Amino acid sequence: MAYRRYYNAFFIALGLGLLPGLCGDAIALSATPAELISNFRLQHGEGKVRAYTNLNRIAHEQAAAMAAKDVLDHGVLGPFSSRVASAGSRRAAENIAFGYDTFPKTLDQWIASNGHRKNLLMHGAARVGVASAKSLKTGRTYWAMVIAEERPKNSKQEKLSDALDKDCKLTLVGLCLY
Repeated sequence: MAYRRYYNAFFIALGLGLLPGLCGDAIALSATPAELISNFRLQHGEGKVRAYTNLNRIAHEQAAAMAAKDVLDHGVLGPFSSRVASAGSRRAAENIAFGYDTFPKTLDQWIASNGHRKNLLMHGAARVGVASAKSLKTGRTYWAMVIAEERPKNSKQEKLSDALDKDCKLTLVGLCLY
């Protein structure tokens, strides 16, 4: 009988919408870093970001290098501009941190810091990479995030394509016949 009472109370609380508030941390832990960053950006009038493999790799290399040397340093692998050049964006930014065991805690710290917050809210950003690595010496977790604009379209390629399309007399199965 007592079991049934608790069972009914559970479903009443669920129906009233009380359980999501009680389970908020569990829900936050199951969201990806890109989703958490996107949620924050949407609350502040910016667009969503999506995880991008190349940026995840750059972030992972940075986090792993910081963990290996047990130092929080943007330059541990060299200048950021050199490390992010392969991403092909006009603008990119990096946030780093250490000491937090989960990404939501790390994100909260970045949100509370003016410079990190500015990076999270970079106007036009559409891609993100996030990674962490643990120091074998101290057990600290090091975090790195790279956020960037969408890759710019190759303007030379577009101009060449436009010029060819104008000169094309007949297009057959995607081939231009002059």
